Amino acid sequence: MTPPLAGAGALEWLEADGNGGFASGTVAGYRTRRYHALLLAATSPPTGRVALVNGVEAWLDSPAGPLPLSTQHYGPDVVYPRGMDHVAAFAPEPWPQWTFRFADGTTIQHEIFAARGADGVVLSWRRTGGGGATLHVRPLLSGRDYHALMRENASFDFTARTRDGNVAWRPYAGLPGVAALSTGAYAHQPTWYRNFLYAKEAERGLDCIEDLGAPGVFTFDLSAGEAFLTLRAGDAIGDDARVAALRLRGSEKARRAALSAHDRAAEAFIVRRGTGRTIIAGYPWFTDWGRDTFVAMRGLVLARKRFDVAERILVDWAAQVSEGMLPNRFPDAGAKPQFNAVDASLWFVVVAYEFMALASPANKVRAALVDAAAAILDGYSRGTRYGIAADGDGLLACGEPGTQLTWMDARVGDACITPRIGKPVEVQALWINALRAAGARFATQADRAQVAFTRRFWNPVGSCLYDVVDVDHAPGRVAPAVRPNQIFAVGGLPHALLEGGKAAAVVDAVEKDLVTPTGVRTLGRSDADYQPHYQGGVAQRDGAYHQGTAWPWLMGAFVEAWLRVHGDAPERKAEARARFVAPLAAHVGDPGLGHLFEIADGDPPHTPRGCPFQAWSLGELLRAQALTT
Repeated sequence: MTPPLAGAGALEWLEADGNGGFASGTVAGYRTRRYHALLLAATSPPTGRVALVNGVEAWLDSPAGPLPLSTQHYGPDVVYPRGMDHVAAFAPEPWPQWTFRFADGTTIQHEIFAARGADGVVLSWRRTGGGGATLHVRPLLSGRDYHALMRENASFDFTARTRDGNVAWRPYAGLPGVAALSTGAYAHQPTWYRNFLYAKEAERGLDCIEDLGAPGVFTFDLSAGEAFLTLRAGDAIGDDARVAALRLRGSEKARRAALSAHDRAAEAFIVRRGTGRTIIAGYPWFTDWGRDTFVAMRGLVLARKRFDVAERILVDWAAQVSEGMLPNRFPDAGAKPQFNAVDASLWFVVVAYEFMALASPANKVRAALVDAAAAILDGYSRGTRYGIAADGDGLLACGEPGTQLTWMDARVGDACITPRIGKPVEVQALWINALRAAGARFATQADRAQVAFTRRFWNPVGSCLYDVVDVDHAPGRVAPAVRPNQIFAVGGLPHALLEGGKAAAVVDAVEKDLVTPTGVRTLGRSDADYQPHYQGGVAQRDGAYHQGTAWPWLMGAFVEAWLRVHGDAPERKAEARARFVAPLAAHVGDPGLGHLFEIADGDPPHTPRGCPFQAWSLGELLRAQALTT
């Protein structure tokens, strides 16, 4: 049985707090992911995420009985109560707003927003018509790692500390408490709500059932004015609930009013890390990754001229160079850095020089970035982890068995699905671009690598580029599969490695076999390994991740390559925008409202999959829009 209002259940909203925490859910109101929660806080911004308040039960008193304002989905397939049946309207801006209308004429407007930097979320209910003056709200709590699930257990502590209608709970020692600032009255009524079903987790072959603790009920008199419930991580409950909520609403409304819709979406990914800034790769399950950060910030930060943010991101990363490499994940306190990417460090060099050209930073900042770039290029030239080293032909070799170093990094057990040991094509494009960006000291290396690239990567049979040469470090062995990585030799980077007829042939090959309305496929449809759909359990999904699945972020490089081949006259820009950019932009909001998804099926109808709010997808769409304007 399909859950009621399946369309609204598929549409997801996001309220990011600027610290790495967030609130999210579906337009229909019921949770479909373990990550859907009203208060999901980052204990060590932007990481250490814990789900604290997963949802609420909300209803109105009426002579005919309770009028539901919330919707829950229980296993095996029970939807109750059905507040969604009474939703008369929904608006996503400036934050999620639902209008409920009942048969007796009662109308309620419900809003949810996270205030940037406030580490909390504000819920409000306002009667705009009819009766139904008494509102009841029962918070549903967990207290768990955001990747996990909770079941009923004796360790859950329902104890409440109250003050003037405000309440604090701490379900588990060692985790943050929950502070609830309320304009209503609180009655302690501890109980368990059991067997919530998260349909998206079931689709992904993961555990999908959860129990939640419900400590008590807030009651509000809507005839006395708007009801506010502010949820925060922590124990502080001394603030006046109405004053605090109105203050946050006013400041947040003013902040959002100054931003365009795309700007508001972009800002959701820019979060605090210590005293600096970083970029969340995607909501709800990614944190900040090196490769994703540098790719995404070109559209989310540099194109929007947020040079102050770019400087803080790049300077923080510059301090992390080790043996010529940057970690692909920023090391957290007590955690070991993960140096498992060959391309992240090269993306840093390219983006750092783009930033310096655009922003003209202070000498101290410039020196730090130049030194970091030189350390990376010198380290790669000498040789570093995982067999990464400049080879005798000047190209960059990389890889060891069992390790995936490029962005095509899916694994099933110990098996790499797309092993690319050797000299991957986009790594060479990044390597040569990084060498050229760094100036005269590396010019000879860049020239030598360019000559070798031109000689070694052309596939005369396919009239395109090989995806990898010297596969498994075997001289002369090539990987001829038609993949999108070759596009970076023509577009997506400052310096094109191909020109003329060969550049045009590469663009034609990618357009013919790989371009879709939702992104660029990772493998041609005629290939025996092509997977048309990204679905099923973990093994099936990882097996399809780079074997035909379409990725929106690749469209930025393709559009730039197409313009370099066909020219950037106004009519050509208009054609590229109509043929490639507009179809992708039409998918903004599906399924993540205001945002662009991570991946889509390679076959029509190209159903969006993966992470619903993806940073580099949106960033490269913004960059493609700028290129075609």
